[in-house]
Amino acid sequence: MKAIVQKVTEASVTVGERCTGSIGRGMCVLIGISAKDSDREIEWMANKLIKLRIFNNPETDKPWDGDLLQCKLAILVVSQFTLQCVVNKGTRPDFHQALKSEQSLPMFNKFLDVLRSKIPNAENLVQVGEFGAFMQVHIQNDGPVTIPIESPESI
Repeated sequence: MKAIVQKVTEASVTVGERCTGSIGRGMCVLIGISAKDSDREIEWMANKLIKLRIFNNPETDKPWDGDLLQCKLAILVVSQFTLQCVVNKGTRPDFHQALKSEQSLPMFNKFLDVLRSKIPNAENLVQVGEFGAFMQVHIQNDGPVTIPIESPESI
């Protein structure tokens, strides 16, 4: 499982003219699920995201010392199969490592369920794009802070 995490002042996703998810301060996460991912990777990634210390500590204002839960910030999750792209040969992207859409949707929904179970007030703090749709993702990167994360193969 791969993720691109961006610390944001605001982020939103629209499909056509409809907004499917919108947050203020927090993190926008692009998620790519591979054919080899399982429940272990889902759990690992959810834990990593909520504990990732990319914010100022709310009590001390110390940079890089506050996580999503401590700061009570929102997360916008966007499914993005292109993160599983391989471009080692030639210039055409190869997506063979990405989990097929019909299997990826249940995995993506399970990831959201696990993430929501770990975040108090998740109905307000966890926002989502629309799986499989052509989306416009608007990100106001804060910092800028952009962190790639890949679940280890040894979990």
